[in-house]
Amino acid sequence: MAISVQSLLKERRYPFIASLFLLLLFVALFILSINTTSQPPPPYRLGQPSVKQNISSYTSPVLPVLEIDGEKGSSIVVPVDRDSDDGGGDGEEVVVEWELCPGPLAVDYIPCLDNFKAIKSLKTRRHMEHRERHCPKPNPRCLIPLPVGYKVPVPWPKSRDMVRMLLLWVLFVIGIWYGDLFELMYQFTDMVEQCAHLKLVEYKKEQNWVKLSGDYLRFPGGGTQFKEGVTHYIQYIEKNLPKIGWGKHTRVILDVGCGVASFGGYLLEKDVITMSFAPKDEHEAQIQFALERGIPATLSVIGTQRLTFPDNAFDLIHCARCRVHWDANGGSPLLELNRVLRPGGVFIWSATPVYRDDERDKKVWDAMVILTESICWKVVAKSFDSSGIGLVIYEKPLSDSCYKSRKQNNPPLCDEHTRPKTSWYTPLDGCISAIPPTKTGDSYGWPTPWPQRLISKPASLSAEQDAERSFNEDTKRWSELVANVYLGELGVNWSSVRNVMDMNAGYGGFAAALTGLPIWVMNVVPVNGPDTLPVIFDRGLIGIYHDWCESLSTYPRSYDLLHSSFLFGNLTQRCEMLDGAVEMDRILRPGGVVIVEDSIEMLNKLRPILRSLHWSVKLHQQRFLVGKKGFWRPNGSPNT
Repeated sequence: MAISVQSLLKERRYPFIASLFLLLLFVALFILSINTTSQPPPPYRLGQPSVKQNISSYTSPVLPVLEIDGEKGSSIVVPVDRDSDDGGGDGEEVVVEWELCPGPLAVDYIPCLDNFKAIKSLKTRRHMEHRERHCPKPNPRCLIPLPVGYKVPVPWPKSRDMVRMLLLWVLFVIGIWYGDLFELMYQFTDMVEQCAHLKLVEYKKEQNWVKLSGDYLRFPGGGTQFKEGVTHYIQYIEKNLPKIGWGKHTRVILDVGCGVASFGGYLLEKDVITMSFAPKDEHEAQIQFALERGIPATLSVIGTQRLTFPDNAFDLIHCARCRVHWDANGGSPLLELNRVLRPGGVFIWSATPVYRDDERDKKVWDAMVILTESICWKVVAKSFDSSGIGLVIYEKPLSDSCYKSRKQNNPPLCDEHTRPKTSWYTPLDGCISAIPPTKTGDSYGWPTPWPQRLISKPASLSAEQDAERSFNEDTKRWSELVANVYLGELGVNWSSVRNVMDMNAGYGGFAAALTGLPIWVMNVVPVNGPDTLPVIFDRGLIGIYHDWCESLSTYPRSYDLLHSSFLFGNLTQRCEMLDGAVEMDRILRPGGVVIVEDSIEMLNKLRPILRSLHWSVKLHQQRFLVGKKGFWRPNGSPNT
């Protein structure tokens, strides 16, 4: 219920004045961003002696204009640096134009999730369609501005428990004190309505998720279901089901509706890697917080389409009050969890229907009982801890025998001959996906305990004669290449690296070779190439499917290092290299590094594009390109 400004002044006089000042400052910046336009200078043409290819085909005289909040950005013509980092050569003149993405919300712009025009045209939002991907066409080629006062993140491991508080985060914290005031403002101001993530801390103020401490936001390890702290919660789970065996038997986890990812963050010290995900909704800052903390996370939703993971991928799936209606649409959301859960894996559900007896919760629980029994999930534990919070643990069967013995074939078994194999823009199944048999019998085999699992033959590896030999050679190649070149010769300061993405991961050999460092790797398998993502999960690593002709579902400035090995030759057959470079600039943090292994032809095409972004660029052995992103933005300011 709204309260009056007079009451706020009376009860919290001094904090209110400070908060009101910050709010007025934000509004002033918003107005300035609307009224201030940049006047582009005449086209600036430069010779580029070290580039043999003309990249004018990758640019256009008028860049696609991005609509954000009804505003347009201005084109800025940026000269290419004449200086070569790696020797000279004859080349042609090039023209490169860049513009800042417009509008006050552009600092956190995610093209495929912030396509407001497409979202407004949806016929229905009943199944979270508005939280799914709707990529603009053509791809926006503007550059993301930096937040006011942006600084590089707190280094790991301190970042797990604290992050820097930017201007926008100051406004998050105002929600702690004046949530109802913001509720009133939402009724009158479209601008504030679009900034719904300001309410994150207001919603979670009683749940010990995040606290303000000086210039930092601290994460004490609390949460909706973690009344006694996440460490106690993790111990409580293993006490209820000892065979979980954190870090040995259980290595790869999916955390649905993860909050600020404290569950996954605290499991890292147990050699457990967690793919935390949540939609970009009114709590949208949760994934941004997770990535800023150095914890693996991605933006996703269980709506109408499959998650971008393979079948039988995760050892364990966790949901603590994740607000998913599992029985909706014939149980499709739970069937999707069943698809990505490894046979013999468990689903931990910690939610009010488990431990409350009110009419609404009892109805949800009864529906869950019917649904889980119909897909042969067995309850292996159900209990309540000292805080009154309860959980239930379900186990997926190891074979199809239970499905075939059901009295009713509902939901039906999927027809594996007609069922789509891809998990990219594929509708949710309304059926139970089959459990793959092993060569030794009809029951699915669990992976080798970690860390032997990393180098053991994956169960999902192709049955072709040379598949195992190719896998072993790939593992050896990456082990030697990382040790001798990546860690020794490329000049990368690995002590400043935490969040890493391999843009063309193959079998995950690059990530496997880096497991001794305090980093994590998001392994991306392009959808138009060989499907090696099941092998990556079998090895105890994490990853996603993606099409690099589109934008990734992550926040800007999410990663410290991007790596690609022979990605661009295939990519440029379907879309322009410039689009890939824009996306790399969007998701890489200032000071971050890109390492590209590719043919010299591809490197010479990519090199001038990165230089036009004012990145430092070097070639190594005519095979590796190392680019470092700076703080430059098109208006010339080092910190926009």
